[in-house]
Amino acid sequence: MNPSSPRQQHAIGIALVIGSCLSLPFGAAIAAQLFPALGSWGVTSLRVSIAALVMLVAVRPKVRGWTRRQWIASVLFGLSLAGMNGFFYAAIALIPLGPAVAIEFLGPLVLAAVLTRRAVDGVWVGVAVLGVALLGIDGMIGADALNPLGVLLVLVAAGFWAVYIRLSARVGEVTSGHDGLSMALVVGSVALLPFGIPAVVTVAHEPRWLLPAVLTAILSSAIPYTFELAALRRLPQRVFGVLLALEPAFATLAGFLLLGQHVTPLRLLAVALVIAASVGTTIGSRRTAPPTTGSFPAVPD
Repeated sequence: MNPSSPRQQHAIGIALVIGSCLSLPFGAAIAAQLFPALGSWGVTSLRVSIAALVMLVAVRPKVRGWTRRQWIASVLFGLSLAGMNGFFYAAIALIPLGPAVAIEFLGPLVLAAVLTRRAVDGVWVGVAVLGVALLGIDGMIGADALNPLGVLLVLVAAGFWAVYIRLSARVGEVTSGHDGLSMALVVGSVALLPFGIPAVVTVAHEPRWLLPAVLTAILSSAIPYTFELAALRRLPQRVFGVLLALEPAFATLAGFLLLGQHVTPLRLLAVALVIAASVGTTIGSRRTAPPTTGSFPAVPD
């Protein structure tokens, strides 16, 4: 099979989204253990700042000669990253990881529903909605009650997540390689700097917090954002949005393994539903793969 064929590019895009879904919740679980010492917004600032440094060293973005259009896209992308991460971390300081990710997923889920064009996609979105709803119900009636403020914060994060998907695709259109992502992380780190200064002071006095902060940055920022930006160059946004339904499943697993959060039968049923929705959408999109690499022009890596 030709590596540059549309079908091969489609398969690579699917694998990249799954890799992102695996990385993000485990990074969030590590981050949650830092909240008592550094605060949720402090951890967010450190995470984005460290990820920005890693990307600057690895990518060495070439921004000389960038147009106003490229700068605007990257700046807006960076602000969406800062908002999405900050509000989500503030939320998981108050509510369990699995339900938080499930509720946050409403952002890309609504986006996927808006962008869908086939009736079968609407069915799979409905299945994913049911799974997300069951995760929310499990959080309300189970051992871990949902804090109303935490729910409000994660709903704000959900809105930023939907904006992030749109802007990520836009950055992929107007910039090459990972230059746009690198500069977006720099913008996000500057926006979060007021929250990061106290966290840096704490880490300076207690260096034991540095390693988990670095792991959080790599697992929750550098890896998933790189994977997602590459995936959006290969997949339609509607397919990308519903594939992210896998993330609540991996968040439930990360919460169980790293944070000792309970996994109930209702939560397992919800996980099965969101996985079914993801698989159904993936199979359907592969069968109808267009003769291009996605809804947006591919940009050379």
